[in-house]
Amino acid sequence: MNLVTATWTEPGNTPVALLLLGKGTDPASERGVDCPGDLPAPSDPDLVARATAAKAALGDRVFVLGHHYQRDEVIQFADVTGDSFKLAQQAAARPEAEFIVFCGVHFMAESADILTKPEQQVILPDLAAGCSMADMAVLGQVETAWEHFQDLGIAGDIVPVTYMNSSADIKGFVGRNSGVVCTSSNAKRALDWSFEQGSKVFFLPDQHLGRNTAVLEMGFDLDDCVLYDPHKPHGGLTDEQLRNARMILWRGHCSVHGRFTIDSVREVRERVPGVNVLVHPECRHDVVRAADYVGSTEYIIKALDAAPAGSAWAVGTELNLVRRMALAHPDKQIMFLDRTVCYCSTMNRIDLPHLVWTLEELVAGRVPNVITVDEKTAREARVALDQMLALP
Repeated sequence: MNLVTATWTEPGNTPVALLLLGKGTDPASERGVDCPGDLPAPSDPDLVARATAAKAALGDRVFVLGHHYQRDEVIQFADVTGDSFKLAQQAAARPEAEFIVFCGVHFMAESADILTKPEQQVILPDLAAGCSMADMAVLGQVETAWEHFQDLGIAGDIVPVTYMNSSADIKGFVGRNSGVVCTSSNAKRALDWSFEQGSKVFFLPDQHLGRNTAVLEMGFDLDDCVLYDPHKPHGGLTDEQLRNARMILWRGHCSVHGRFTIDSVREVRERVPGVNVLVHPECRHDVVRAADYVGSTEYIIKALDAAPAGSAWAVGTELNLVRRMALAHPDKQIMFLDRTVCYCSTMNRIDLPHLVWTLEELVAGRVPNVITVDEKTAREARVALDQMLALP
């Protein structure tokens, strides 16, 4: 097979491209908060040197975590890279570090705070780095749904399952109702365990991961799944639908993975003969069905690492990761599944100026943006996280 010399071509700009945040307030964001203090200008040519110096000055007192979807300018300073759960575990495995700087989004920092020691402080460089999917499951709405299930007499049959991509209070709700947290790589194991405990699952907050796992990996029919819309009375479902359903899916989704369409798959197959389509299970059901390979972020990385030279891959996940993999494997043709920019805008709010500001604040003896989960919520969420760790 002839080797392919690949160069990364940036997708075209669109109105929904990367939202660049600097100093100030973004009232339209999930968190809408100020970044206090003096944030370095993105154009400062000394940013890399400043980050290097500050990190060196802190030494083992600081441990920097970088999610796979972070920008390269931030990833270069990460002590460990990975998905959200791996990073939270890594934080817990570094009890000597006073400060855990989590370059990710809010729910990830919350999970790290739950799993680390009380004396450790978890820091999010930009508090506006939220997650639109996590914010689609609001505790009050979830509790209202559960009360409706109780009124119908079916709550005793339901096991709540929440994706790792959820807030601490949702994990706490699941923990106090004898449920489990799952990741995209162990969702089937979590559902297998759940159906040993009850006859129904209430899956939060990502409908696509729940549906794709139940139908494509467990052999359920689409009719076994119903979609609960918290903005409609009783979720927009009849009592009969709820009683008959095996999977009650919350109406939530990832704004990045939800952008991929079946047309994206058809277009790339026409344009690149023999291309392998590799997507994340947060993608829509028809996209996942049309793909050649489906798996978590870690699965995607391993698949591309192991792919033969000269092979072509269209990848349906966040653009920073796809670009990084394309540049790491110039002997393979690795491309973005969609033609337009699809950064995670909230994840990208943590840029090099925010990281520099965070590290320099720590050097100066000031601890910014500490993420703290209250003791009761943390205890209940830990129950659900520990149940995930105990899965066979």
